[in-house]
Amino acid sequence: MAKAGSKAEKPSPGDRDLTRNRKASHDYELGQRYEAGLVLLGSEARSLRDNAPGLADSWVELDRAGEAWVRHLRIPVLPHAAFGHEELRPRKLLLHAHELAQLRAAVEREGMTLVPTRLYYKKGRAKLELAVAEGRKKHDKRHAIAERDAEREARAAIQRARKG
Repeated sequence: MAKAGSKAEKPSPGDRDLTRNRKASHDYELGQRYEAGLVLLGSEARSLRDNAPGLADSWVELDRAGEAWVRHLRIPVLPHAAFGHEELRPRKLLLHAHELAQLRAAVEREGMTLVPTRLYYKKGRAKLELAVAEGRKKHDKRHAIAERDAEREARAAIQRARKG
């Protein structure tokens, strides 16, 4: 029997992944992750439910006013909406002040950037997961691919040994 307020909660019916940025884990060494709310227009919120957003080329930046913005997040325009929105407009992220301070400190370090990794609904609200990341060099990417392939081959060999 689970205790009240325990961490193992069932996802509510409104929780679902909208999109993931698989390219980010290839191009960057991902570090600490943060969950941020998104400030959306009505047509954008409705479009997220109906259409798949594009997260692959987006990035997060911090402005001088201390706010975080996601840039180049593609939310398709609904043709039948009463009022439209710009597909690639900057969207404000909702984070706590201490999280913004941590992100600013991370970005000011050499080579660190903020990369959106996942867009999803949580309790009916649109959330963006972002990670503090460091860019990978080309040889690092090759090394990561080789490690992943070796891991896959090892799992396959173990499966064959169990069946055989």
